[in-house]
Amino acid sequence: MALNALKGTRWRSKVLKGIGRGIVVELWRQGANIATLSNQPANLKKLKEEYPSIDVVAVDLSDWDKTREIVESLGVFDALVNCAGIAMVEPFLECSSSTFDKTISINTKAILNVSQIVAKKMIQNGIRGSIVNISSKASQAALQDHVAYCASKGAVDAMTRVMALELGPHGIRVNTINPTVVLTELGRKVWLTDPAKAEKLLAKIPLGRFGEVHEVVNAVLFLLSDDARMISGVHLPVDGGFLAT
Repeated sequence: MALNALKGTRWRSKVLKGIGRGIVVELWRQGANIATLSNQPANLKKLKEEYPSIDVVAVDLSDWDKTREIVESLGVFDALVNCAGIAMVEPFLECSSSTFDKTISINTKAILNVSQIVAKKMIQNGIRGSIVNISSKASQAALQDHVAYCASKGAVDAMTRVMALELGPHGIRVNTINPTVVLTELGRKVWLTDPAKAEKLLAKIPLGRFGEVHEVVNAVLFLLSDDARMISGVHLPVDGGFLAT
């Protein structure tokens, strides 16, 4: 893998564990200089203890102004991974205004906020960078009781296409990763402890299994790298064929 695009990588997440932690750690192993933003101070502290060279910053990404202030202060980066995300389960007829607003604020609006600052600095410094937004198969497939989540991820995909269009002339690539269920610690608790629930979804996945963290991480690293330098504006499913059916 070409690593030029990984140097100075910026990474942020709502909860620094699971997929987010996996990406951070693998980027570190690949030699990237990383700054990671999260609203989970305990997880950040643990990460810093294990990997002292990683810069960590605690911030609520739903706070537009504070987030901008912090991201502005962190300098210039070659790459950005937006992995913040929450899923609040409510059916369409019962979805509240607060649930919808909070979901959009974290899953979609925070990407706009952080990406604006990072991309502007890339342009000012002549950096042909790469931005990867973590989306979901839920951007293209309806999930029961996930109206706010599906809407937020559909917006992420649409915003990514506009970002690719407008940032492309500056040499900046923008793509999404769209995973199925991934067996993080939480994913295992939610899906592997309820065989009936798991079997219903697995029946729709041609490969017949859920994703592993490293499979999402590998896809992110590919899109960040120079090996993907002609790829922009795509939504890469890591879903075992779910969206192909």
